[in-house]
Amino acid sequence: MTTKVVLLSIRPRYAEKLFNGTKRVELRRMKPRLNEGDIVLIYVSSPVKELQGRFEVETVLEKPVDELWAYVWKDAGISKKEFDEYYSGAERGCGIYLRAPASIRKPIGLDDLRELWSDFHPPQSYRYLSASELSVVASAM
Repeated sequence: MTTKVVLLSIRPRYAEKLFNGTKRVELRRMKPRLNEGDIVLIYVSSPVKELQGRFEVETVLEKPVDELWAYVWKDAGISKKEFDEYYSGAERGCGIYLRAPASIRKPIGLDDLRELWSDFHPPQSYRYLSASELSVVASAM
């Protein structure tokens, strides 16, 4: 089985919670094709605009939204109200459980990412990286 690498955009306050351990599951409206052991690179969105770290996928859970909260509430790092607002109108939701979150020594800002990777655009949600894209990013980490 080949390890996939995904670049995930995460809002600053949630990224901070991932790195400090108060958030152990990343919630998504759309389920990416991830398996245990795959790698997620964390791009922290505006106003930070930096590639700041990574984590390994422990497991991925997909459930109807009205059932998902019962599984993720301890690890989500958000309130029930925030959960309900995020999933408003969605039928299903996804939780990506993480292990070994790590900050990179020197975060890579958006301008530097664009110098390294000429057609770089932060993903709206997530994007899978090819081997060549990963090598460009990995060389700067």
